[in-house]
Amino acid sequence: MNISNHPCFNVKVKGVCGRVHLPVAPRCNIQCNYCDRKHDCVDETRPGVTAAILKPSQAMTYLKYVIEQAKDISVVGIVGPGDPFANPDETMETLRLVQRQYPEMIRCVTTNGLGIGPYIDELAAMNISHVTISLNAIDPEIGSKLYSFVRYGKRTLGPKPGFEVLLEKQLEAIIRLKEKNIITKVNTVIIPGINDDHIETVAEKMAQLKVDIQNCIPFYPNKGSNFANLPEPSDSAVENIRKKAEKYIPQMYHCERCRADAVGLLGERNSRKIIRKLQECAEMPEIYGDDRPYVAVASVDGRLINQHLGKAEDLLIYGQKDNGGVYFIEARKTPKPGGGTQRWEDLSNMLSDCRALMVTGLGDSPRRILKQKKIDILELDGTIIEAAEAVFEGHSRDFMLQRDVKACNKKNPMAGMGSGF
Repeated sequence: MNISNHPCFNVKVKGVCGRVHLPVAPRCNIQCNYCDRKHDCVDETRPGVTAAILKPSQAMTYLKYVIEQAKDISVVGIVGPGDPFANPDETMETLRLVQRQYPEMIRCVTTNGLGIGPYIDELAAMNISHVTISLNAIDPEIGSKLYSFVRYGKRTLGPKPGFEVLLEKQLEAIIRLKEKNIITKVNTVIIPGINDDHIETVAEKMAQLKVDIQNCIPFYPNKGSNFANLPEPSDSAVENIRKKAEKYIPQMYHCERCRADAVGLLGERNSRKIIRKLQECAEMPEIYGDDRPYVAVASVDGRLINQHLGKAEDLLIYGQKDNGGVYFIEARKTPKPGGGTQRWEDLSNMLSDCRALMVTGLGDSPRRILKQKKIDILELDGTIIEAAEAVFEGHSRDFMLQRDVKACNKKNPMAGMGSGF
């Protein structure tokens, strides 16, 4: 296997080759009892933490800057802060853009494995060379202690049935990744009193599946998680577990518990300059150079963005004046309910001349179909004129975005559903 320039897989290059993690995946599909994800956090170095969330186009602007600033970058990865395949559209679009613009870069993802299956063929086709699966148990009795729930498809499953589905998808993914000759690492979190006596068994199973390397990561007590009061494993306990696991599979000894927005060599902290650039890119308009002349709005009263897409019988269309203001064009009737996904296909065709759709909310099906047509979906609260002007001028709309997270600086902390490590 070729691990020559990947510092997470090859300890010999950890001080030579750097990596950049693009934080484009905020949502997660499981809730780990050891995990606490925080957005807008700059003072912690651990998985699930990032100073900002990027859209794919924003990520490319940021990546260009990082590569210019840090000449040692050899790897571009997506590791969260949620799970990449709970955000498949954002993840795959970002990977496609990186492949197109930086084909020489190693590209990798870290995932819990629950949702990666449908994308493995494309990952292999675009030469994604390294994938990490976070797998902490193979025994349902132990695994059920690790997760509060697993969300698979439209079902939210409790600890034991959820773990059984998660494990099934993880093992299927590992088998298929190896069939595609993708270098595969497994991350296993050592949690005292939960799975610490089970990790040797996990290592043996991973060796049977021809996993290339295992990273046994010491548990870190995260405030706000269900396991916040558990102790960290001692250094001697970690060393002993790794030695037992090494009888079956090579071990990674140099993990630095990287952030979801990590940049540079392993162990380096993100500079304030890098953090500022990340936050600046997160405020950029998602679509640059878009020549589509209009935006669409769901509104009850014609003044505010205050309607869910599914309830909108018509959408208001706005354009930009030559002098920079915006003006009302027309109201367009939306396709009637009851047509399944065809309703949203028809809607996307109806909005083919719109660069953005502004609503208070929408379902997963219209979100997916509209995004495929490159229509920027904005879930906002505020006035139509103010939001439309921001879209056309490329100003930040962050002050209008609907928020369902709180940070660790008391502005936005987000607890809990990350794939974690």
